[in-house]
Amino acid sequence: MSEALLSVTAQEAGSAQAAVPVSGARQFWRRLRAQRAAMAAVGVVALLVLIALAAPLLVALEGQDPNSFHPALVDSAAGGAPLGPFGGISAEHWLGVEPQTGRDLFARVVYGARVSLGVALFATVLQVFIGVVIGLAAGLGSRRVDQVLSRITDVNVAMPLMVIALALLAIVPAEFPRPVLIALVVGLINWAGTSKIVRAQTLTLKSLDYVSAARLSGWGKWRIARRELLPSLAAPVITYTALLLPQNIVVEAALSFLGVGIKPPTPSWGQMLTDADVWYQAAPSYLLIPALLLFVTVLALTVLGEGVRTALDPRSQSRLGGARRAFLSRRKKDGAQ
Repeated sequence: MSEALLSVTAQEAGSAQAAVPVSGARQFWRRLRAQRAAMAAVGVVALLVLIALAAPLLVALEGQDPNSFHPALVDSAAGGAPLGPFGGISAEHWLGVEPQTGRDLFARVVYGARVSLGVALFATVLQVFIGVVIGLAAGLGSRRVDQVLSRITDVNVAMPLMVIALALLAIVPAEFPRPVLIALVVGLINWAGTSKIVRAQTLTLKSLDYVSAARLSGWGKWRIARRELLPSLAAPVITYTALLLPQNIVVEAALSFLGVGIKPPTPSWGQMLTDADVWYQAAPSYLLIPALLLFVTVLALTVLGEGVRTALDPRSQSRLGGARRAFLSRRKKDGAQ
């Protein structure tokens, strides 16, 4: 992420922190509910999470499992293309079957949701935790500590995530659980953005009167951080976290697509896209279903992140709403001409 984008995000997060008190959860929820796009995104994300959590129940309801082969359901003479219309959709296989193997596509999709969402969530929590700790340490520490941690953060910003992830995932033994490994790699490499935002906000907050009063009363730095700073940092951190989730889903899918992510037989949407690149003509549903799910998930999380940002900062105009109004204004002006 570029320095300019980090600066803009920090400014937005800082204004959000100033706009919402710690006890304003009810106000935040009311502002979020006022945004129809954000509430639609909440519904989509909640449905996806429910599907991921209920994957064993849904698969049992269908009567299939994600790893059983059904060679009778594919046409070996046609290279393994699924028999039947629309990729082999039937009452027994709700989304059809996988080419060559005949594995149930619905079962693999819902279990793939577990992997994609779980990896993204674990990686996001890890990188936010590391970023908050390092950002607080840099903001509250001495000048030397701040300089050292800031240089480490700058080095981390300059590290190419995908290149390093490809290298690490290629050399780690295959016995190590791949979803955990991907989450660890992404979380341990991509924490610098959170750290920069937290450091900038900490430097601003520690000059305020209530923090100075706590320092004069004899409180230690970490007690001040826990009791005074962390509640005030909640808004910018939540805002940035909501933007990290869709990024991490895309990273996991990209790594699986490049062949170094989730390994078979564990299902993953990115891995399914990798296997489907030669089947888009013979079995288009095998490509379209995971691609559509990835698109919907990332779009819903992005819109939700925008809604969270706007709800935390009611003084700022929603970028989505502003773009819509600008578009309608241009259309009205063009029509008048």
